[in-house]
Amino acid sequence: MTSYIIRRLLVAIPTLILLVVICYLLMFSAPGGPFTSERPLPPQVMANIEAQYGLDQPMWKQIWDYLVGIVTRFDFGPSFAYRDRDVNDIIQQGFPVTLTYGSIAFVLATVVGVALGVMAAIRHNTVLDYIAVGATFSAQALPNFVMAPILVIVFTWQLGWLPGGGWAGGQWQYVILPVVALATSYMASIARIARSSMLETLNANFIRTARAKGLPERTVIWRHAMKPAMMPVVSYLGPTFVAMITGSVVIDLYFSTGGIGQLYVLSALNRDYSVMLGITILYGALTILFNLVADVLYAWLDPKIRY
Repeated sequence: MTSYIIRRLLVAIPTLILLVVICYLLMFSAPGGPFTSERPLPPQVMANIEAQYGLDQPMWKQIWDYLVGIVTRFDFGPSFAYRDRDVNDIIQQGFPVTLTYGSIAFVLATVVGVALGVMAAIRHNTVLDYIAVGATFSAQALPNFVMAPILVIVFTWQLGWLPGGGWAGGQWQYVILPVVALATSYMASIARIARSSMLETLNANFIRTARAKGLPERTVIWRHAMKPAMMPVVSYLGPTFVAMITGSVVIDLYFSTGGIGQLYVLSALNRDYSVMLGITILYGALTILFNLVADVLYAWLDPKIRY
């Protein structure tokens, strides 16, 4: 397992480098630039600005200097849109917000989704199963950009229980609506996967053998069925966590949380290439990391797996 993790980490390095190169080339090949506006600057002023940020160098030199800065100093460079601020400061401002409500939403979706799916599988073809299946289909039909305004209309405008936006340092009343809006559709997907996997496991031969030995049903479920039934769920959870962090753009924009998704959109609108590159690299690193964590957990659940 250790050699497998080392190989995955070694593969991650050229993957991230390739991601940086491709994103850099795509962004700077687009028409316009970070300092273009409706009123063009004089050529001498533009040349001085490009020289200050190193944009007058050949493309290969710009990419090389950017990679060296990341590797040696973990420095993503200065922001093109915000004076006297670098990309590291902007990421440190927005990422903790997104990570906070994204992690809470992930835990909520996982716990509720697994519990709902397992209970529906155990009580197959009962009223509980039908209610769980109906709830999951309804939740999947409401993505976060639909769920967010519904929650605001109900709990802010009509009931007045919760604020419809803002962050206020992460106070609980400001966290609830973003967490619910982000977790709902993922919770439904987890519940459906857990239900189908548990149904398949409960019909396996080793479960029939355990029941034939007279083991209590609770022991059969928790000691024999739960671990193999959770393998497809674990495979889904790794990309899901990254998707909940990177897919939080709608939540950040709608609830004005100040998270990294909102900063990502603003950097694209402002052509702030350095901020876009920094957040893209962060997303890529998170994707690689949590896919690796999911693979390790998958191997722990099934000792038969050999990498």
